[in-house]
Amino acid sequence: MKRIWYVAAAAVVLATGAFVFLGAADKSAPDSTFVLLDGSKRTTADLKGKVTLVNFWATSCVTCVSEMPKVIATYDKYHARGYDTLAVAMSYDPPAYVVNFAETRKLPFHVAIDNTGAVAKAWGEVKLTPTTYIVNKRGEIVKRYIGEPDFAELHRLIEKLLAEA
Repeated sequence: MKRIWYVAAAAVVLATGAFVFLGAADKSAPDSTFVLLDGSKRTTADLKGKVTLVNFWATSCVTCVSEMPKVIATYDKYHARGYDTLAVAMSYDPPAYVVNFAETRKLPFHVAIDNTGAVAKAWGEVKLTPTTYIVNKRGEIVKRYIGEPDFAELHRLIEKLLAEA
């Protein structure tokens, strides 16, 4: 009986920790280096000053592919106001597939390939795609979505964050 109690207590602690992370506001985005398709690099520090959507995705992910037109539309709607998007392809995604996807769909934002998986690990052991983070102008994670976001809610959040000084 004691063992069941300890297992249950551990589960509650883990669930509470997961909830805190999922809802954590003002958590600094982890230090990361993103290698873009053109070979250039961006870092977490480069995200500061803009509201940024960081989207972990894969060409083999049906939800990722189906949400991409909405990600593009969101970028197009807010980019001129200080909003950016960084799509991070997972380590298991063949680079040629990522390049082909980005070119054929004319992705207007930066696309990175996480060849080693280090970026996904740094951002909370991301394994499920799509996983999307919203980072405010101060470089803090304000929201994480697992699965396709509710884009109406996402747009309200972006509007709010863009209005902040």
